Amino acid sequence: MRSLAVLSMHTSPLAQPGAGDGGGMNVYVRELCTSLARSGTQCDVFTRAWSPDLPAVVPVEPGLRVHNLEVGPPRPVSKAELGRMVEEFADAVADRLAEGPWGPPGSAHPSGVDGIHAHYWLSGAAGHVLKHRWDLPLVTTFHTLERVKAASGASDGADDPRRGQVEADVIGCSDAIVASNPFEADQLVELYDASPERIHIVPPGVDHAFFAPGQRAQARRALGLPTTGRMLLFLGRIQPLKGADLAVGALAELRSGSDAFLVVVGGPSGPSGDDELGRLHKAVADAGLEHRVHWFAPQPHELVSTFCRAADVCLVPSRSESFGLVALEAAACGVPVVASAVGGLRNVVRDGATGVLVPTRSAGAFAGATQRLLDAPNEAARMGRAAARAARGYTWRAAAERLRGLHHGLADRVLVECG
Repeated sequence: MRSLAVLSMHTSPLAQPGAGDGGGMNVYVRELCTSLARSGTQCDVFTRAWSPDLPAVVPVEPGLRVHNLEVGPPRPVSKAELGRMVEEFADAVADRLAEGPWGPPGSAHPSGVDGIHAHYWLSGAAGHVLKHRWDLPLVTTFHTLERVKAASGASDGADDPRRGQVEADVIGCSDAIVASNPFEADQLVELYDASPERIHIVPPGVDHAFFAPGQRAQARRALGLPTTGRMLLFLGRIQPLKGADLAVGALAELRSGSDAFLVVVGGPSGPSGDDELGRLHKAVADAGLEHRVHWFAPQPHELVSTFCRAADVCLVPSRSESFGLVALEAAACGVPVVASAVGGLRNVVRDGATGVLVPTRSAGAFAGATQRLLDAPNEAARMGRAAARAARGYTWRAAAERLRGLHHGLADRVLVECG
């Protein structure tokens, strides 16, 4: 595989994680494409330009470019609106490639690329169009699935109502589907009737140059946080799906006299993000916790590791997670994670070994699990060391190698046809 068209329609890998629609997927696409480029695969990432000031093409590094396509209005739009722009986005990708030469010299395919990798359902829909137009293999990574969100009560009404059916159509015609873990693979089969032989498990990685154990007190001083007391950390977008309200509730329910404080890093996201942020501030005020909650705007990804190293415990109370990159990055920094027992978090967090999985989504349950770690610092430290060891098994280089092998295997296969 010499050249790959990577579709990330709704959010750019260069966007700030933790704000708007930016999150773990942004990190995933950028880190994976960087590793692919460094191993010899030209990656051209196509995304929708959300501002008129964005350049048409951003050369990120040798072998990796991001293309900002003029599709729809040059401003942030809802995912429901984006669902009506899929065909326009597919046309814009084709037009940009026709301008070439974007692919390697002497490419056998008129598009200049050897395969398509679509991220999220919107890109999958566009990739589905381009697969048939170009007769190229389509690999799709969904990151989240509508039917999983619906089953967990995590749907926020932000998406096109056709999303679940579109996902099913894309799954039915994808030549390969990438899942992050066995739990996601099972969901694809059970909820979408995906063919198991076309599902390939490719775990994400973590940048160990940034995410590694370090000195807690030094990290807190760098962030201007108290150097005494036990720190709980919530990292993520402020929306009901991510469960920041449970982090606040857990802090409120810790044993009287606790010296714990909570750090929240993230910004509002989705149609209910601003309302959710307002509810969080009210909950903090109602509980008299203003002096024990520290708020931070979304941070550049390389600085997130400092917040992780500053923490005693990382809380990940999501309603649904296909993988849970925040949990992995905290683990890589040697921090035990208290997480919801959902989705990929069940794979990242080894209950009782690297953290605690909470089967009940309640503030009391999260407070109880957190209190146990705070009351047993030696046990928490042991879990943190085990978490760091386990996290070393996840690298972006390994993920890129698996994906290269997957695309190479598709090159000589007959493409899947729509049912």
